[in-house]
Amino acid sequence: MQHGNIAEEILAGGDAAAPAVWYGRELLTYGELRQRVHGWTAGLLGQGLSKGDRVGLFAENGPFFVTAYLAIIRAGLCVVPLQVDCSDKTLRQIITSTAMKRILVSARFFRSVQPLAESLGVPTIPQSQEPILAGTDDIAIPAVDPGRDLAAIMFTSGSTGEAKGVMVSHRNIQCNTMDIREYAGITADDRVMVVLPFYYCYGASLLHTHLMAGGSLVLNNRFMFPEKVLDEMVEKSCTGLAGVPSTFQILLRKTRFARRRFPALRWLQQAGGRLPNPVICQLRQAVPEVKLFVMYGQTEATARLSYLDPGLIDEKLGSIGKGLPHTCLEVLKPDGTPVAPGSDEVGEIVASGENITLGYWGDAEETGRFFRDGKLYTGDMAQVDQDGFIFLVERARDFIKSMGNRVSPKEIEDVIAELPQVIEVAVVGTPDEILGEATAAFVVTAGPNQLTADEVRDHCLGQLPNYKVPCRVEFLPSLPKTSNGKVDKLQLRGKAGGSGVFFRQPSLER
Repeated sequence: MQHGNIAEEILAGGDAAAPAVWYGRELLTYGELRQRVHGWTAGLLGQGLSKGDRVGLFAENGPFFVTAYLAIIRAGLCVVPLQVDCSDKTLRQIITSTAMKRILVSARFFRSVQPLAESLGVPTIPQSQEPILAGTDDIAIPAVDPGRDLAAIMFTSGSTGEAKGVMVSHRNIQCNTMDIREYAGITADDRVMVVLPFYYCYGASLLHTHLMAGGSLVLNNRFMFPEKVLDEMVEKSCTGLAGVPSTFQILLRKTRFARRRFPALRWLQQAGGRLPNPVICQLRQAVPEVKLFVMYGQTEATARLSYLDPGLIDEKLGSIGKGLPHTCLEVLKPDGTPVAPGSDEVGEIVASGENITLGYWGDAEETGRFFRDGKLYTGDMAQVDQDGFIFLVERARDFIKSMGNRVSPKEIEDVIAELPQVIEVAVVGTPDEILGEATAAFVVTAGPNQLTADEVRDHCLGQLPNYKVPCRVEFLPSLPKTSNGKVDKLQLRGKAGGSGVFFRQPSLER
């Protein structure tokens, strides 16, 4: 495995005339992309920045983001992609904590970001100041130590909602990118529809894998109009689509996805949370000829940790598969010993490999909690079947403790998702004086008045013990999401005591 500046490896992927980035009617070829990246690289180094300096990138998905992202890394600097909907408070925190030297800002956001950044003494560089491109090919690029030098700091929210910066090295990206390309079979013929933001590690992995393979990216920032996204997938002959659970639930329940045909489509990638088993089955039925990759990962692992071979989806329904070629996954009990395969034992997923990042920026305490002895302790609880396939049970912090019983929200969500009227469902624990925690189900249906709380509860009573049946059911027009498209359970927990239908406390009997 070769190691070096990861941006150079990514940029080497495609022929000069081959399409690299589609954005609406705009097309950027590999030759044009390389030229623009070289210009920005020279422009950044010409400002006196030194290797390892942090440079922010505040931009929506588009050719500018791709160009600036690769240029910052190529210059030996550390890119800090910023969520475009983050609060001023969070933006100040990130700028200050990373000692950011510059921020590159797209035209859309420059007026809102520039005053705040410069109040903190950080110069902003607008998209409109794209450097002159001529004569920049022979600029001296700082050498990097790929295992130690940072390519990026990717910010992610922890259980408290506070942003934590994950330190990602050049080698982390190179290892994870090669593994994903290998198992997904991504080649120069692939063209992925990108609806995930690039400041999210899952979105960034699409940029890395497809450009390194010489394939192309189709960028669409308008998933609020999902049918239009499907139109563009057909128009641009997209071979792949990657999404989080809500992506596919919306496509199945709110568009004609299951009735349309996509002649070029060969694969779907799903990660960023658990897609309920009934929805996986519906997705398989909708496009049976398309490979579905169910994957598991964390920002702390660069992007991916495991995948389930599409040929085993039916046999191993609900599994996250096994570790990537260069990732070792263990499921360990509290005493550090592995759980017994095929048993009911539950343990924590622990990962090691070159895709495991270097810890949290400026936070030795949190780094020590999750990164120990060269391994990542994920906080995700799982079981292992007799064949070594891993089945995620729940994040440790998401378990509900009701009447002394440990309840997995995932199990309840799977049951409620069987109802055909349900688009999305999330189950959380809410404080309760008698139970300790009571289960609350938040449900989104395809239209108003399609289900009642009694119908939801009756369906659960037919399949679950009483103590797992929701004590509260509330219908929402949509579930709150983080900027990455994941369900924001922290916000849902804050809805305790709101509207919704409350039921009598469950008994210990079934």
